[in-house]
Amino acid sequence: MASSVADRAIGAIIGAAVADAAAQPMHWIYNPDRLNEVLSDLEPCPEFRPLSANPFYRRTTGEQTCYGDQAYVLLESLSQCGDVDVKDLTKRFYEFFGPGTVYDLPVNDPYRNKGGPKAILPIDGPWRNASLKAFLRNVDAGKEEPGCDVDCQIDGITKLAPVVAMFAGRPDMLEKVESAVRVTQNNDMCVAVTLAAARFLEHFVLKGPDPNALDAVVAQLNDPNRKNPQDLDRAVIAHIGQVKENLAKASHQLIPAVFTNT
Repeated sequence: MASSVADRAIGAIIGAAVADAAAQPMHWIYNPDRLNEVLSDLEPCPEFRPLSANPFYRRTTGEQTCYGDQAYVLLESLSQCGDVDVKDLTKRFYEFFGPGTVYDLPVNDPYRNKGGPKAILPIDGPWRNASLKAFLRNVDAGKEEPGCDVDCQIDGITKLAPVVAMFAGRPDMLEKVESAVRVTQNNDMCVAVTLAAARFLEHFVLKGPDPNALDAVVAQLNDPNRKNPQDLDRAVIAHIGQVKENLAKASHQLIPAVFTNT
């Protein structure tokens, strides 16, 4: 039986949360040899590793990364406000990730002197990433737009499921996504790639599985009358083209071929 749009929207939210929790024990393992070692003990089921192998922080298996927790806060705000309420979202992010929370650990201090003693890793507890630290500092400083303007990590994409699920098919969906993203990441590249991801997710929510999804989103981005156009859309189209060129490669082949450590 074909799932309905509502089923797929709910599935997007639940699927994102489950995937985040499943990957959390192996989050941020950048060393390929170490990753292969960890995976060799878990084949064929690496999800929900009972003991964390994360080299930076350790949480109980089943808990979220800082990305999944952001999606939870966004979902909570949407459910309470019925809309993307920037003021409410700012307050909830600060209260969830700010002073006195489980994220409030010495190594996560937004004002920590990077020239001080080196942190002993992994820490016991969750990790505040760069955009969250900048967001907290900006809120403390009373900035009207507290989002970090230099960080363009994956936060926007990982937390967009609740917004897309709520507004899929509506003409203001992308506008809502951008408003939510800029609360913590006021960075144009982050917004452009997140809006592209939102287009993909909306496509699947509305239409279900589609092998032509890449082409459909590229067509949207090429449309001069598209909703919420961004100056960096052409760059995003080029990156999607690069994805298409490398679809046949497995991740262990793709990463060393296309990406290099800096």
